[in-house]
Amino acid sequence: MIPNQWYAVLSSKQLKSKPIGVIRMGEKMVFWRDDQGKVSCFPDQCVHRGVQLSRGKVAEGDRLRCPFHGLEYDVTGRVQCIPSNGRTAPVPEHFKIKSYPTHEAHSFIWIWWGDSPPEDLAPPRFFEDYDEDKLCSAEVIDPWDVHYSRVLENQLDTIHVPFVHTDSFGRGERYVCDGPGFQWLDEDMFIVQPTYHVEDGTIAKKSEDLQMPLPKDQKLEFIFPNIWQNYITEKMRIIAAFVPVDDTHTLLYARVAQGFVQVPVLKKFMSLSMVPLVKHILKQDRVIVNTHRHKASQLRSGEKLVPGDKPVIEYRKRRAALIEAAKPGSNET
Repeated sequence: MIPNQWYAVLSSKQLKSKPIGVIRMGEKMVFWRDDQGKVSCFPDQCVHRGVQLSRGKVAEGDRLRCPFHGLEYDVTGRVQCIPSNGRTAPVPEHFKIKSYPTHEAHSFIWIWWGDSPPEDLAPPRFFEDYDEDKLCSAEVIDPWDVHYSRVLENQLDTIHVPFVHTDSFGRGERYVCDGPGFQWLDEDMFIVQPTYHVEDGTIAKKSEDLQMPLPKDQKLEFIFPNIWQNYITEKMRIIAAFVPVDDTHTLLYARVAQGFVQVPVLKKFMSLSMVPLVKHILKQDRVIVNTHRHKASQLRSGEKLVPGDKPVIEYRKRRAALIEAAKPGSNET
């Protein structure tokens, strides 16, 4: 995983009034809401005897209470009360647990995964043209048995489409992929636009031969470290978060969003009606991607890449640079 980044790790609807324990970034974590609905995240282990805090409950409105001996944590991870000592007894300073910075927006919960977040930590980015008030979505949570970078790269890989998705959007024997078109919008966001045609004896154009953006609506957009959008039209997209569980497991949160139908009774039904197709497409990808022999993707992995792998190559370059910049003593920003 790339340190010092905001990662979308949960859907907002997964976290209600009770704490939940999950594995993210290879760590056991507990997520909980205070009485104002604000999300907090700690390692799922009490500092006292090491039991799971996720088995506890929210007490006093803004504290997480350990289920074993009742220790009460505030949102900063500081223990405010050790009941066996008496509620007014002072608590030693070292009774404190790490608290991950959290942010909730667009029905996702993010954590800042890293050390010493900056004081002026900005919230995570999202797609500026995504309007939840105009787009009704239905969500799929899909487990994969591979590192999240492999799942992510699959959604940037445009040249597999005619061979893996032959019964859906890859049909038609349009095997040749021009480009795909690729453009960095800034240092942490890029777009990809594929164009396919039937084999006619011509050599595929390279990405640098295409004038971006291409004159069509459809595009893939990616924001580091783990948010992706398939922008089909203004009223139709698929949003995905590639959530790292550990080195060999990922949860893909996919949202089908549509704005064609606005009638309250029908708009949710319309979004839900597209879920079976999305599940089918994800399954086609998953059974192949799960066979990768490497864990995380790497810039130099011994794979023999082709011009159509341009988005994957660019992703790997930036990923490697971010990991290098996060190392202690690095002068990069």
